[in-house]
Amino acid sequence: MLNRNNRTGRSLSFTLILAASLGVGCSDENREAERASDAQTTVASDPNADISAPGEPEASAEQATVDYREVKWEELIPQEDLDALLNPPDYYAMIPEGSDEDVFPTEEPLTIDGPASAEMARYQQALQSAKIKPEFDQQQVRIPGFVVPLEFDDDQTITSFLLVPYFGACMHLPPPPPNQVIYANFPEGFQVEALYDPVYIEGELRTLPEDTERGNAAYTMNVARVSAYEE
Repeated sequence: MLNRNNRTGRSLSFTLILAASLGVGCSDENREAERASDAQTTVASDPNADISAPGEPEASAEQATVDYREVKWEELIPQEDLDALLNPPDYYAMIPEGSDEDVFPTEEPLTIDGPASAEMARYQQALQSAKIKPEFDQQQVRIPGFVVPLEFDDDQTITSFLLVPYFGACMHLPPPPPNQVIYANFPEGFQVEALYDPVYIEGELRTLPEDTERGNAAYTMNVARVSAYEE
């Protein structure tokens, strides 16, 4: 599991496979750049406690009694998209590194001649899919991920953000499919030690899309609690 000392594990294993299939990763250079950019981020003093702004109250008794379902990222992907992502076309492995075709897909699929064209087009569609699983609407869930801040104050207290399944997404690395991004609203605000530290968020998940300057999300959440990720 991902924690402060071990950032690869079971809960996010699928998304790490997905990141690898996109040709992206969490390089030492990117991590050092992120550390530098986070140098002014306030430290959350207790990794076992809620990550919240100084002076914020403990979680309410009502929040504590909510039975949150723990969700893995791959559960948010419709089966047809998941099948495509887990079975990339043979053509994909044959693309020479650094060639004109070795790019993250755009809104228009790459033009590929021959029988591989439909398979490759379907794979690229899955890489950009905003299709959701409607059964998750209004479900109380708990999910781990990495924070991409959208709104924060001078004290680095974050009140809205994207939650993404792998570090660097939407910042240094290409964005995941929208159905692997959650737009999160947390008016109480919280602070993190560094953006490469994963967190858990809990709240009511909605199947409502949200477009932001950092990326597009197919899901949204009104967050009730943010906590440090622990195995």
